Amino acid sequence: MISAGDFRNGVTFDDNGNVFQIIEFQHVKPGKGAAFVRTKLRNVLTGSVTDRTFNPTDKFPKAFIERKDMEYSYQDESLYYFMDLETYDLVPINEELLGDAFKFVKENMVCKILSYKGTIFGIEPPNFVELQVTETDPGFKGDTATNATKPAVLETGAEIKVPLFIEEGEMIRIDTRTGEYMERA
Repeated sequence: MISAGDFRNGVTFDDNGNVFQIIEFQHVKPGKGAAFVRTKLRNVLTGSVTDRTFNPTDKFPKAFIERKDMEYSYQDESLYYFMDLETYDLVPINEELLGDAFKFVKENMVCKILSYKGTIFGIEPPNFVELQVTETDPGFKGDTATNATKPAVLETGAEIKVPLFIEEGEMIRIDTRTGEYMERA
């Protein structure tokens, strides 16, 4: 059990059959009246985000989210197949569960599959990936303005902004959490 007074970012708990993950929390002690905990919660099964307040003494059972490494194998229409690295079973996952960061994942990359009681609800790609630039405008000599960027298309089809000195065919490192260029690989 976890009490609302012990809430922290990332904690998951079960509330009447719904599993919530805390995105933000704030302990509030008004000058008059009882203290309370203001939270922003994400329902991990539906993805909806809600704001709620709790009494600090409210207790909830903890929900344990399983994170399992699986390798992305291939796509067949709207299903994406991931291979369990221990049993070599292929697990199909619907396109709606992938999230925005999946555009940086290519075949044979290992991702974390998130599930609760056997129900898959999300995917965490690696925090940093190295991908090849397949299409970008050439940089011009003398184009050295500070923080100047240009669009580039990566081998996965994702489009990001890169510095002017990056050329087609180069390998670059990307932060999948923000979708930003980090450095040359």
